[in-house]
Amino acid sequence: MFSFKNLLWHFITLKMIGNKIGHRLDPYLYAILKIFLGQHGNPNLFTFMGFFVTLVASFFILKGFWLLAGLAIILSGLLDLFDGVVARKLGKATTLGSFLDSVLDRYSDLLLLLAILIHYLIKGDPGLVILTSLVSMGTVLIPYIRAKAEALEIQCTIGLMERAERIILLSIGTLFLWMEPILWILAILTHFTVLQRIYYVSKKLRMNDKH
Repeated sequence: MFSFKNLLWHFITLKMIGNKIGHRLDPYLYAILKIFLGQHGNPNLFTFMGFFVTLVASFFILKGFWLLAGLAIILSGLLDLFDGVVARKLGKATTLGSFLDSVLDRYSDLLLLLAILIHYLIKGDPGLVILTSLVSMGTVLIPYIRAKAEALEIQCTIGLMERAERIILLSIGTLFLWMEPILWILAILTHFTVLQRIYYVSKKLRMNDKH
């Protein structure tokens, strides 16, 4: 039986495990990729492939093919993971690649949420349209605060709801038709993460002003 509380608890547990693992899975993921790519992987190719798959996932959402949308979201998340692994393991990390990855990630996030919003708009459910809009706001603000902090020479990667977690939750929502509770979790935790980052950056700035 679905339980909002249990789902939230499992997600927080997964987040804690993910923080401990970090990039420790890189060698194993790269070993798999190396079988197919050898030493010639292009991280930007994975970035663009992930974006294309997100377009497909958005199309499936609009058509109401939730299972296919969920599988496509998972695939796009894996491709996004692989581009970082290839860039790090082959020494192909570039400023341009990082820039493109960040921009296309924002497009991907908002395209998925736009598709969900349109779905509920057509369905005539204003409450879920507003809820999806709130999720979109939080989703945009999280990376914006990080970018603004980095412009002020403050590293800001903290937060409960980063992109990987949002993708995991969206895939769960589409695969198991739990979109409404997932949207509630996203709405709450994205804005909680925004507040986390605002507090963190404010604290750092106050410390810098004292020196």
